[in-house]
Amino acid sequence: MKQWNTHMVVVKRFYCTNSKNVAKLVDARSVKTGFDLETSRYNFQLKSFLRRSELSQARQLFDQMPWKNTCSVNIMISCYLKHGNLSYARELFDEMSDRTAVSWTIIIGGYARSNQPMEAFNLYVEMLRTGKNPDHVTIATLLSSCDDKITKKDVYQVHAHVTKMGLASDLAVCNSLLDSYCKSRCLDLGFQLFEAMTIKDTITFNTLMTGFSKEGYDEQAIKLVSEMQHYGFRPSDFTFAALLRVCVGFDGTSLGRQVHGQVIKANFVKDVFVGNALLDLYSKHDLVEDVRKFFDEMGELDGVSYNIVITSYVWDGQVQECLELFRELQLSNFSRRNFPFSTLLSVAANMQDMEMGRQIHTQAIMTTAELDIQVGNALVDMYAKCGRFNEANVVFEKLAIKSFVPWTAMISAHVQQGLNDEALNLFNEMRKEYICGDQATFASTVRAAANLALLSLGKQLHSCIITTGFLSNVFCGSALLDMYAKCGSLKDSIAIFKDMPERNTISWNAMISAYAQNGDGEATLRSFQEMIESGLQPDHVSFLGVLTSCSHSGRVDEALDCFNSMSRIFKLTPRKEHYASLVDVLCRRGRFKEAETLITQMPFEPDEIMWTIILNSCRIHKNQDFAKKAADELFKLESLRDGAAYVTMSNIYAEAGDWEHTAKVKKAMRERGVRKVPAYSWVEIDRKVHVFTANDRTHPLNEEIRRKIDYLGERMEDEGYKPDISCVLQNVSDGLKTESLKYHSERLAIAFALISTAEGSPILVMKNLRACVDCHAAIKVISKIVQREITVRDSSRFHLFKNGACSCGDYW
Repeated sequence: MKQWNTHMVVVKRFYCTNSKNVAKLVDARSVKTGFDLETSRYNFQLKSFLRRSELSQARQLFDQMPWKNTCSVNIMISCYLKHGNLSYARELFDEMSDRTAVSWTIIIGGYARSNQPMEAFNLYVEMLRTGKNPDHVTIATLLSSCDDKITKKDVYQVHAHVTKMGLASDLAVCNSLLDSYCKSRCLDLGFQLFEAMTIKDTITFNTLMTGFSKEGYDEQAIKLVSEMQHYGFRPSDFTFAALLRVCVGFDGTSLGRQVHGQVIKANFVKDVFVGNALLDLYSKHDLVEDVRKFFDEMGELDGVSYNIVITSYVWDGQVQECLELFRELQLSNFSRRNFPFSTLLSVAANMQDMEMGRQIHTQAIMTTAELDIQVGNALVDMYAKCGRFNEANVVFEKLAIKSFVPWTAMISAHVQQGLNDEALNLFNEMRKEYICGDQATFASTVRAAANLALLSLGKQLHSCIITTGFLSNVFCGSALLDMYAKCGSLKDSIAIFKDMPERNTISWNAMISAYAQNGDGEATLRSFQEMIESGLQPDHVSFLGVLTSCSHSGRVDEALDCFNSMSRIFKLTPRKEHYASLVDVLCRRGRFKEAETLITQMPFEPDEIMWTIILNSCRIHKNQDFAKKAADELFKLESLRDGAAYVTMSNIYAEAGDWEHTAKVKKAMRERGVRKVPAYSWVEIDRKVHVFTANDRTHPLNEEIRRKIDYLGERMEDEGYKPDISCVLQNVSDGLKTESLKYHSERLAIAFALISTAEGSPILVMKNLRACVDCHAAIKVISKIVQREITVRDSSRFHLFKNGACSCGDYW
């Protein structure tokens, strides 16, 4: 009290000596600090440190202050928030004994800028409970935090409070409310507020225009421009930017080019904000040349300008141009933290360029951009697609927010790498975290179920897709179509296709592939023609499906016509897989000379897949000379996926009774260290997968399975079946050969399914390798005996056995 009196005496003396200039002489900071001149001086120094971003010096001074007031703490909180240290700012705020409206506004603003709108709203509620009245600055600060996480109820309550405080006529507050309604997707209430506003400005119109644009109400957004001009307001840079965003939603660029002309007339073409909106417009319409031309003409550029053009190049597949522009961006003075790291990481992911991905990751770490959610998700995707799942998991675990995006990236990458079980486990983990995926998540998970032929799981996922409202999505529909086809239920695939509200190239390709896998060449060609008649252009995948179907059904002429039409009619350059499929078509028909001619005419060298195709066909047609050439080419390769080539060549010699060369091939196989892939089959019964290997005795129902096989063996003899012991390529007695054929993995799986399911129900068995000739003949007879449809999906194709016949027509 004594100190206060002393300062009052000082003020009175100032007033008496120079009453005219008292307003200039009494510093406002002194008033704020209760006329404590020392505290006022300290606060002034704190603000100086804040302006110079010297956080450590500010904290040191703050700790040394003999007496702190509310103003001191507010400055220090602002200092922490400026440096992004929200936790330290909150700690200081929580320790405050006397919080003013300014204190609350500062901390609310901190959470608003940190994209934590819910916490900002919670603080606002707490502020009201303490009896502190917010002002228009507090309201505007709070509403600036709004995004789609904030509900209609939250904004409406703030609106009611604004009215109660008499701020409903404040233009800045009303504009903030309008913006919040738009961001929380409550355009109906936003429009009501707009209509009720007695005072409007350019910001008002721009805000509602942006809201209309985001929700797809493009025509209403355009009408607002005319209404705005009727009020006498001239379009601003924000108006043109919002209008250009509207133009993105229209087909074609005629309207966008008209707006571009208006931009030039209004002299906003040099405005970088408007310029970027124009770049974005042309980029979204895939006009890459126009994008680059305008980019080169822009008077002012920023980091966003570069990001748009780089992204445009990526979408257009111009990777080299993208990288060159990024190098140019690196030499600029623009903030490195805002570099298009997520876009470049997607390039590295699609190219599976691990080195490039690591370099971008390093730059992201140096600029702290890796903390950005989009960059973090892109890093997970990049490492996962490159098959580096350990690194992907490390990044994944560090993510501050694990939305469905990184989960989907992990699931889809595992499916692409053939790790289907792991993909399904990830999906289950995601669901346990109460995270619901999007269309891409379900599409990838359905593909995992399809690859494993898990029909019951596929049906469960089908139900989930219906529940979540994704059934009309063309990607989910195509994935379901593919799943039913791969699980042997072609009729369900056809039903899914017919019920699709929208069909694109992907859905047509899925249907073409479904017919091809099931060996229906006629339906495949018919679907291909219907796709063209629908107005869609077939792509490389479409042609691959047709060629595969021709291979399965022996349609050589149709395959040649299809292959030649790729470049002649549809202007598509055949890829290595198309040549491989055509080679397969020719070799399966025994037309090896034509296949050899085609190989010499290819624009690239034949690879492991192509020589393996030739080798397998040589075994069928007993062409030992060409087989030896193909095998030699395979054995020259530095690495092989497995020992299949050695096994096939060994079998060719064994079938010819040449046991000496058989032994030599097996010895070479051992010396190289490659192994034969063991054959196994699996069947799903009551949502459980049962796996069998040849002569397997490990199943709990082993005795019952073998009794069933013995019973079937007796019935098969009655039907005239005779074992084809030439399939057993071992130098053993005929009796042992006959016995070993009985217990091949697919027969064990079928026997188990027969004793575990109701009579008459269909059976689906999967096998990882090609079924042997004897098993094919045996299963035809079994299907007739048991009067069931038995589908076997081997590594080559589908075989639907029914009444003693197979859908492949014995051409496989």
